[in-house]
Amino acid sequence: MTTSTDTMKAAAIDRFGGPDELTLHTLSIPDIAADEVLVRVDTAGVGVWDPWVREGKFAQMSGQKPRFPYVLGADGSGTLAKVGKGVKRFRDGDAVYGYNALSAKDGFYAQYTVLKADDIAPLPKGLTLEAGGAMPADAITGLCGLELLGLQPQEDIVIFGASGGIGHIAVQLAKRMGARVFAVASGNDGVALVRTLGADAAVDGHGGEVGKAVRLFAPGGIDAALVTASGDGLDDALGALRVGARVAYPRGVEPQPQGRPGLKMHAYDGRATPELFERLNRWIEAGPFRVCVAGTYPLDHASAAHRALSQHHLGKLALKVSAA
Repeated sequence: MTTSTDTMKAAAIDRFGGPDELTLHTLSIPDIAADEVLVRVDTAGVGVWDPWVREGKFAQMSGQKPRFPYVLGADGSGTLAKVGKGVKRFRDGDAVYGYNALSAKDGFYAQYTVLKADDIAPLPKGLTLEAGGAMPADAITGLCGLELLGLQPQEDIVIFGASGGIGHIAVQLAKRMGARVFAVASGNDGVALVRTLGADAAVDGHGGEVGKAVRLFAPGGIDAALVTASGDGLDDALGALRVGARVAYPRGVEPQPQGRPGLKMHAYDGRATPELFERLNRWIEAGPFRVCVAGTYPLDHASAAHRALSQHHLGKLALKVSAA
């Protein structure tokens, strides 16, 4: 049981700026409303969008006035320390993961965080809390993209950025949907990773042979593409799509993918709902599932984790909060 006078450690910022603005704070454990839960955080995801939040671009876009100290972290995992009176689906002690993309109040870079009950889900069977904490934003975004594409069994899909946080999860989900997956990854290690995850074919996006390799994979043209990152080889990959093919990409991918006549381009946001969480858990629990955690950092090294985002890595970075 916690009270409003209890305190916690959190990695927070007192002003917008660079990685060094992230410092360890001692803050009050937040209270919860009837439709909210208090999560004792185990692991927090460190996403490629987090610097965008840290620099103030999210606040500028959303129009939400930040309250400093500002605790970052849109996704993570943990156990429930307290459940609001109106929450019926969860109990104290449940292992959960969650995603709150729009919070300007309570983030996962803390020993405790508050979420609406609709923004959490039971930890999928077979996943550790560390894997579950690194996964939510990427898994939700990947699944939203694949569902937006209406991916069907036996269809061919190119996943661009396949060795990244969203991409390596999308590869596994697309295979479970019955698709043939051509993965465009980063580096030889990225190619090796996506092959172990079930990609039917894979190529290094920096190798200069993307278009040729895609056409050999699907001479009749690719049916769909999920673009989770931009970079070398993207234009070649999109050039191998058939007329009428569908392309989905999360908003925030820069530079924005450019289509051509005959392609159906869809920009989207990953939004979590209880129903989407249920579908995601079913896909994950359908067989062995891997969340690639490239590195974990203690809470007081959050700034180092942010600097590491700009370096080559596979999958996702995370903060191990429970050890704080």
